Amino acid sequence: MRRRSLITGAAAVAGAVTLGLNPAARAQRPGASGLPDLGLGDHPVVGRARSRKAMEHLRVLSERIGPRIGGLESEHRARDYLADVLRDLRYRVTLQPFPAPDKYLSTLKVGRSTWSAGASRFGALGVTASGPVVDLDNGASLPADLTGKVVLLVNVPAGATTVLDVVRLGAAAVLIGRVSTPPAGKTGAFSPTLTENVAVPVLGIAQVHVERLRAAGPVRVTVATTHHTNLTSYNVIADRPATFPGGPDHGVVMVTAHYDSVPGSPGANDDGSGTVLALELARVLRYLPTHRALRFALWGSEEQGLIGSRYYVNQLTDAEAGRIAGVFQNDMVATSHGPATAYWLLSVDGGDNATTAQVAAAATRLGYGGRVHGPVPRGSSDHVPFHERGIASANFSWRGEGGPHELEPLYHTPEDTIEQNVSTERLQVSLELIGAASYRLARTRP
Repeated sequence: MRRRSLITGAAAVAGAVTLGLNPAARAQRPGASGLPDLGLGDHPVVGRARSRKAMEHLRVLSERIGPRIGGLESEHRARDYLADVLRDLRYRVTLQPFPAPDKYLSTLKVGRSTWSAGASRFGALGVTASGPVVDLDNGASLPADLTGKVVLLVNVPAGATTVLDVVRLGAAAVLIGRVSTPPAGKTGAFSPTLTENVAVPVLGIAQVHVERLRAAGPVRVTVATTHHTNLTSYNVIADRPATFPGGPDHGVVMVTAHYDSVPGSPGANDDGSGTVLALELARVLRYLPTHRALRFALWGSEEQGLIGSRYYVNQLTDAEAGRIAGVFQNDMVATSHGPATAYWLLSVDGGDNATTAQVAAAATRLGYGGRVHGPVPRGSSDHVPFHERGIASANFSWRGEGGPHELEPLYHTPEDTIEQNVSTERLQVSLELIGAASYRLARTRP
């Protein structure tokens, strides 16, 4: 493989000259605010990265597999798909297992549709219940008898005993929803917390499911709850050595994302988009010559508290941690939400480092300077454990112009789908920025 890598890499760089002579390579990039001024190393990346190819992987993850819950079979199916793709690209792939927390999940069958939701660990688990839905809104007024009914409660005040009250009145199951109004985002599925145990299923459903139940009028549902225990999640790690022969060890450059999603959400943008960005750049960069090794890492169980990336970092020796020149973490890199026009450089402390500096420089070369903001301080993604270990890292994401807190309304909901929440143009911009930046860092001598 080493000989083939060197030959193919040399051919790729030679092809950059041809790309440089191609007027299309000098044309303004999609969504750019200015004309590009590409460096030699940018051409083989920009000329080959294709959001169309990344979207082929995203359809598998978000549509064929769907919600990818940490430690469950759905996440394992995604793990196997990712590993197969990376092995086909001739990377050395390692699956890193680690324990994942218990999951409390449920399903609702409404006519021919089946929806996924959360379940309360304080309610009945491993059971099925059916009945007509009764919408009691916030539960301020309750009927005398709810025997056999599936009660829908929405925006119940904090501290209220409403769930306990409807169970005492005979409810067969309870559906709890939270409905927010603009500009707040929509709410997703969750596992409700109760002050005491009850003997019926209690589900936490997404806002879109509340809306659909209310639009359907009188309807009968069947609910089922499950407690998943003894779970194992996995990181998928793909390595490719530096291609320049001999010389000192110049370390490794990492491109990363998390491939799990929250219960009930197909996770097209969060973070299927970052995952397929990594897969496409693994294809584009696989044979390009570098002084540093390349490592693509796809994290499991991020949604439960950065569990996969934190486990990975905790296993690193000081020498291994010291070899990492930079970690480009990609989380939510393709939303189609209209106001999310800013591409944010998010380091934990808001400081500039090797990754943010390279992406900012790549944005200038590609003509995207007007769309890139930061670096500004922001955690809440898998760059955090690396920062805590003293490793240059940042998260990169499309969000609103007002700040990195301005996420799209469909974040963490069943509506985080390709059709409703993914822009191929923004995915292409993300590919070019991270591809050009990570390749520049990988081919630079320290």
